Amino acid sequence: MKIIRRFRSAVSLTVLSRLKRGQAARATLALVILAFSAPLASAADTKITDSVEVQAARAAWVKAKGYKVFYTEKFDLSDLPAYAPTEKVTGTIRLWGSNYFTDSPLAGWWEEEFKKFHPDVKFDFHLNTTQHAIPGLIFGMSDIGPMGREIMWDELLSFQREHKRLPTGISAVTGSYDVSGWNPAIGVFVHRENPLTSLTLAQLDAIFGTELRRGASRNLRTWGDLGLSGEWAAPRITPYGWKVDEDFALFFRASVLENSHRWNPAVQEFVHATRPDGTQYDHGQRILDALAADRFGIAISNVRYARPEVKPLALAARAGEPAYEPTIANLISQKYRLVRIIPAFIDRAPVRPVEPAVREFLRFVLSREGQQALIEETGYLPLGADAIRAQLEKLK
Repeated sequence: MKIIRRFRSAVSLTVLSRLKRGQAARATLALVILAFSAPLASAADTKITDSVEVQAARAAWVKAKGYKVFYTEKFDLSDLPAYAPTEKVTGTIRLWGSNYFTDSPLAGWWEEEFKKFHPDVKFDFHLNTTQHAIPGLIFGMSDIGPMGREIMWDELLSFQREHKRLPTGISAVTGSYDVSGWNPAIGVFVHRENPLTSLTLAQLDAIFGTELRRGASRNLRTWGDLGLSGEWAAPRITPYGWKVDEDFALFFRASVLENSHRWNPAVQEFVHATRPDGTQYDHGQRILDALAADRFGIAISNVRYARPEVKPLALAARAGEPAYEPTIANLISQKYRLVRIIPAFIDRAPVRPVEPAVREFLRFVLSREGQQALIEETGYLPLGADAIRAQLEKLK
């Protein structure tokens, strides 16, 4: 009976009412699986209660932060295309996915401005969490799945199993420079006394990983392995980073370790902590605080936590190529390789055009007007002109 009660409480009539004929059975089956696989919790289960309270506090924090202005400098977006409709469209555009688009004024602004061109279009925003983006597409509940991170392998596999194809990803925004929550870029840091100024991705892989990839002949474990001499030659490199199964570390694993789960066992992992006064001690800050006390360390974190004792390194894609520092301009141009690019996914059948209203809205998002709103309304950054052209090609 407990399982039955749990199952009944899990089924949302609101969600099921959105499903097309034939899809309710699949969604119900998924909920049955959840009902039988998830552990039952009593009303006295304080862990469940605590998690709800934590999520409520997080939601309030994100909402408050979402309405701040983060970028005061002027951005020249004149090389981005101005929006011009290719046809008048109607209908309802359904978006399921990341809450960051409605926890800031962005989604509302996009809707208001887009309807100036297409007044008969309606929007249905169900933007509560990135976890809904791909399931919403799988079960036909949404037309666009904006995400707050890169898509995961299990999400791709789930979509493929249902539709026998992959979802179409449209790069929509560039992650932030230093705004937490809005996907800031990952920086690589060393102690300020370290003479190193740049690394290649292959060297970074050989420092933080254990497998030899990208043409590396050996793992790099001492500073002498990187060519430093004198007092720097013998000391071993101590790597610092996030807990390896958290979001930032997963992105680093995909971008640098080529999705290998075999990290250097010497990596010092950090998670959020609580200070004596009850405030959160962010894991990114903990990482760079530890590096500041270690002349022979190297760390992955974000520039927002930088302090005078540490310095960021420039990164090159390959040996012999230019190395780029983590600056706003290099993030927008994607010259800096550890930038976060945030996608929106659609379900596009092979050799079938994108549904007109969806196509026009995504064209608007990728326009000069749509990208300017990112700067004014969120912590996100715009895409560069080359990236915009590539995404517009996907919509043809």
